[in-house]
Amino acid sequence: MSRILDQRILLLVISFLRSLQTTKVLSEWKKCGDRECETAMSRVQATTDYLGPDCRYLNFKTGEEIMVYSKLSRKNENLWTGSKGKDFGYFPKDAVKVEEVFIAEEVEVLTKETDFLCLHGDKYTFE
Repeated sequence: MSRILDQRILLLVISFLRSLQTTKVLSEWKKCGDRECETAMSRVQATTDYLGPDCRYLNFKTGEEIMVYSKLSRKNENLWTGSKGKDFGYFPKDAVKVEEVFIAEEVEVLTKETDFLCLHGDKYTFE
């Protein structure tokens, strides 16, 4: 019985690692307000409705306010990361206008694979 349980755990770990490998990395670098990317950089307002292609993206309607926490850099500078209420995700910077800047000096840090996973409640979803 113990051996069967060990094999199942091993299969679960392998499945998890494979999912991480297939996660689409949108950029290797991002700019943040601090090294941990926990400080809001700015407040923006949506200038158009936006519906993202998958669960990693933030959906919004014209006029909604979004707090920006990071901006992808180098490879894909068009996407920013932010939150609207409890929702969090990527969105195109061209779909918003900056209302207020909180952090003027940005710090560039490496992204992590977990930056590109979907988080539903307290569970990760792999695309």
